[in-house]
Amino acid sequence: MTILVTRPSPAGEELVSRLRALGQVAYSFPLIEFSPGRQLSQLPAHLAALAPGDLVFVLSQHVIDYAAPLLRRNGIQWPGNLSWFAIGRTTALAFHTVSHIPIRYPQDRETSEILLQLPELQNVAGKRALILRGNGGRELLGETLEARGAEVSFCECYQRSAIVYDGIEEAHRWHARGISTLVVTSGEMLQQLYTLTPDWYRENWLLRCQLLVVSERLASLARTLGWQNIRVAANADNDALLRALQHT
Repeated sequence: MTILVTRPSPAGEELVSRLRALGQVAYSFPLIEFSPGRQLSQLPAHLAALAPGDLVFVLSQHVIDYAAPLLRRNGIQWPGNLSWFAIGRTTALAFHTVSHIPIRYPQDRETSEILLQLPELQNVAGKRALILRGNGGRELLGETLEARGAEVSFCECYQRSAIVYDGIEEAHRWHARGISTLVVTSGEMLQQLYTLTPDWYRENWLLRCQLLVVSERLASLARTLGWQNIRVAANADNDALLRALQHT
């Protein structure tokens, strides 16, 4: 089994080095990169506008990567009188490390659907909810909170952008190296990988690879694109991906 990990840096490289330490053949091929969000400078004002007990949602650890230095430079503390929520364990840990504030997160999968099942989010009428996220992404969380009576606002703390590659050159390289397993952690990256790969390589190599994804929603998208050999990891962090790859 030769593995291609499409996670962004540095998580992708970390997973590859852990796989290699276990004797696996693995390569890193990050499909997206990150930069500061267009609304990052507005974060202090967004936080100041919230009242005690209002809700803040951190949808990725990349939010922390950009928000923490900004607040530190401005001498601003993370407000401890708000109710903080994270999309999953990795993001919650990143937030708690910089803030030392308790943060709630779903124990199973890192999805908006599971997050919205938390008991604390069932009765949010009259509260403000600030969603800290990247550009684009799904609207389910904001729409559901609004439907439950919350006043929702967003702050784009980071941007994702596709890394430009020569599709023929990359497909030839990975096909020649015998890549047989692909690790993809978002629908955006799955679509990008599919589109990047020229037709011949798509039919004769890409869609024949085993695909490891991080949610049933992503597995469903993969099936519509033509993949058949699909596995779903228990979570989106490297520990869960490593466990899934060891049991392949």
